[in-house]
Amino acid sequence: MTDLFVSHAGRDRSWAEWVAWELQEAGYDVELDLWDWEVGENFVEKMRDALEHAERMIALFSAAYFEPERHTSPELTAYLSDRGPARKRILPVRIENVTPPLLYRPLLSVDLFGVPEDEARRRMLAAVRGRQRPDGRPEFPGSGRPRPQQASGPRLPGSLPPVWNVPPRNTAFTGRDRMIVDLREGLLTGSPVVAQALEGMGGVGKTQLAIEYAYRFANEYELVWWIASEQPDLIAEQFAALAVAARVAPAEGDVTAAVTAALALLRSHDRALLIFDNAESREDVRRWLPGGPAHVLVTSRNSLWTGVARPIGVDVFARSESIALLRANLPRSSDEDVDRLAEAVGDLPLAVAQAADLLAETGMSVESYLSGLAEHAADLLANDPPPAGYPVPLAAAVTVAARRLAAADPAAGQLLILCAYLAPEPIPLDLFRDPPAGLLPDELAAAGGGGVALDRAAARLTRYGLARNASGGLQLHRLTQAVLRDTDPNAEAQRTTVESLLVAGRLDDGTDPTHWPRWTQLLPHILACDPANSDNSSLHWLAFSAIWHLLARGDARTAFPLAEHLHATWTRRYGADNSSTLSAATALAYAHGELGDHGQARRLDEDTAARYKRIFGEDHLNTLISTNNLAADYRQEGRYEQARRLNEETLSRIGGIVGDDHPETLRTANDLATNLASLGEFQQARDLHEDTLARRRQILGVDHPQSLVSANNLAVALYGMGEYELARQLDEDTLTRRRRVLGDDHPYTLSSASNLASDLRALGDHAQARRFEEDTLVRRRRILGDAHPDTLSAAAKVVGDLRQLGEDEPAQRLEDEMSGWRS
Repeated sequence: MTDLFVSHAGRDRSWAEWVAWELQEAGYDVELDLWDWEVGENFVEKMRDALEHAERMIALFSAAYFEPERHTSPELTAYLSDRGPARKRILPVRIENVTPPLLYRPLLSVDLFGVPEDEARRRMLAAVRGRQRPDGRPEFPGSGRPRPQQASGPRLPGSLPPVWNVPPRNTAFTGRDRMIVDLREGLLTGSPVVAQALEGMGGVGKTQLAIEYAYRFANEYELVWWIASEQPDLIAEQFAALAVAARVAPAEGDVTAAVTAALALLRSHDRALLIFDNAESREDVRRWLPGGPAHVLVTSRNSLWTGVARPIGVDVFARSESIALLRANLPRSSDEDVDRLAEAVGDLPLAVAQAADLLAETGMSVESYLSGLAEHAADLLANDPPPAGYPVPLAAAVTVAARRLAAADPAAGQLLILCAYLAPEPIPLDLFRDPPAGLLPDELAAAGGGGVALDRAAARLTRYGLARNASGGLQLHRLTQAVLRDTDPNAEAQRTTVESLLVAGRLDDGTDPTHWPRWTQLLPHILACDPANSDNSSLHWLAFSAIWHLLARGDARTAFPLAEHLHATWTRRYGADNSSTLSAATALAYAHGELGDHGQARRLDEDTAARYKRIFGEDHLNTLISTNNLAADYRQEGRYEQARRLNEETLSRIGGIVGDDHPETLRTANDLATNLASLGEFQQARDLHEDTLARRRQILGVDHPQSLVSANNLAVALYGMGEYELARQLDEDTLTRRRRVLGDDHPYTLSSASNLASDLRALGDHAQARRFEEDTLVRRRRILGDAHPDTLSAAAKVVGDLRQLGEDEPAQRLEDEMSGWRS
């Protein structure tokens, strides 16, 4: 058993350490997670053991202690729920002026805040000892005897050290609790590198984080000194000022001697904190590191700190942190408006603070702010004065840094501007490597021509806090991009360059799985160029390929709104007969079909086929492809004979135009064979599927999605002929390949799994069929929704399997549930 377990919120670590230290000095056996729990241990088990083995629990009541997402409330509840004869006592200690929730208000507490350290210590120890009569005669108060010396330990939280020059604390500081605790842990590791570097892009609140750390743990230090490091030539003067404040050098003495004295003091001081704010590089800080036990904290936009400090990436706010800050300033705004505001500013702390200040000051509506942000971000983000704790508004920070970057490295400056016209997602650097001649400015073209020059230019962007490394490329914050675009006099030329770069990076039509990772990278940047409102036909084709990439991956839900937007916009701008409009109609029809709306798919394809026929004639490839799409719609609607006639007519024409091995010829042959199977002509279907499969495997490879389509459909024909074992073997092989190539949740993979379940039923293995079909049902419900025809089909098959296995009750429950899905 231990005497006391200290329960606290992570934000209140300094109070927890002070309380535990004082209790330990007073002779109590204390358990504190920060001191006694090792990294890698099971947190839940340690918590349980601590609550079981402690005689009493000290609960440090603060606003953070009662936040619902923390573990502290369960600790308190667990103690309160102990109703046994040896019920344990809770000792509530308020460390700030907080009103506990109603459940805990009857507990008598002691206040440690707002009083001198000696009084706080006295109150706490008196609460732990409990009320008791003195053992002997109390000492006469006027004796004048000195109070016994306390052991060296932390001072009362909230008290500042005698040597201190940290800027004022931001009273609106929000969140970052976990990061501050991690920072404290890093400084306490005792490793040779005790310096920690808070690095990140401009506006993420690195300086604010350092200031908050200094105030939150001020009681742990006897010396805390802040050094403005943006101008390295002025650092020596600030070290001299430290020496004077610490009384190790005279005020009028030599600067060099004072610096030497300050460094000597820091090397021997184990309760000192040195903060270098806004350092540009490790070289600017390296020579000033004192060595020894002193803690060193650096804030910087530069991420390169190898050999000098442990870098700690500071990113944008979590959404909950953005909302907390906005809520504090805009209490009357709706939850939806606050969330939209946080989303629009990308959770960038400086931008969140600026928005909160501006809306609170002017009474501007959230809607007006969002409109202004979309139209002229640079003006809106230039509001002066900046929020409390920030030196300049966001627009000024971005434009000044961009000018300095362009002056220091023209190639990096050109790279930055082009990246501003892409999406705020990771940008692959190889877009800028070996581009078509004359496309890029000379300096950037030279950097992208080979070697590491382009990588060095990209590193400059991160060093200036204008971007961060992400997935092997660069990522700019959306507001940084908006400010750069708004202040760029050559916007139209930059957009044209970016469009050309993306078009040059197109690898295929989007359907080859080997290129899918690349399409995933490019898709957000293609959309950022707004193909719907561009007159660049090459960009239109790039957008089509991106949509077909999504459809090939089975993501029709994402592809549908993109295709719908392109089709509607181009119909309005160019008319229904425009080639881009017709291509968008084809993609939109396919997406409708994949989402189960076969009637709408057919209507679109009928209109598109008629237009192609009128514009190009019956034998044009576009006409034949569109006619084949229409045949597929007929088949999905159960109009098999009509679909067959269209397929046969299309196949006879298309082969003579592009050849028997052309992908579109093979697609038409596959569709015709599928229709034959639907009409019960299984032998003909089998022969045509076998020929198509052989051709596709030879041309595309065994694992290509189109080869797997043919294999799947051949298995269906074999099943129709009663060749159940052959169908099972082929379906098992196809399912294995589709899982590997397309993934477990792809609609085609699920189709193979359902087909395999049918084979197993036909072979009498209903239990195994049920397992495959139930898994298919779960995935289809999640991906396609309950009302999709494929989902309902899988559910009906599961019902059949359950009844075949004698499980009528769960079968009936599923049938009853399905009735609600259809509605």
